[in-house]
Amino acid sequence: MTDEQYQRMMSSGAYLWEHMGTAPVLLVPCLRDRPVPPRETLPLAMQEIYAEELAYTDRIRGASIYPAVQNIILACRAFGLGTLITTNHIRCESEVKGLLGIPEHVTTYALMPIGYPEDNFGPVQRRPVSEVAYDNRWGTVWPG
Repeated sequence: MTDEQYQRMMSSGAYLWEHMGTAPVLLVPCLRDRPVPPRETLPLAMQEIYAEELAYTDRIRGASIYPAVQNIILACRAFGLGTLITTNHIRCESEVKGLLGIPEHVTTYALMPIGYPEDNFGPVQRRPVSEVAYDNRWGTVWPG
């Protein structure tokens, strides 16, 4: 991304944050927290790697919600609606949860403003696959 593209992205993000409340719909995808069983209730082999399992659980927590978010983005686009995924609300998640009455045992993962865009959708610009994917090993250029 060039400096100009980065600046444009940052300024559009700031604009979005300032005008989030004007979107006709704000969708907040959430998941109920699933507590990990206490260490002492697990088999000895699991107790020995408990810390690693907690780290693993934290790392994969969004694995089911973010594909659903992507499907929502695609569905909105198909209906001519604009949306995107934002996560800035997580910085003030307790306030958001309080405002919306979201229980403590539920975690928010995104904040998606949804509405009709002011302008037409433009073509999506993507970097070539050879710049973002590797073949068999990190750094080996994808031949496609």
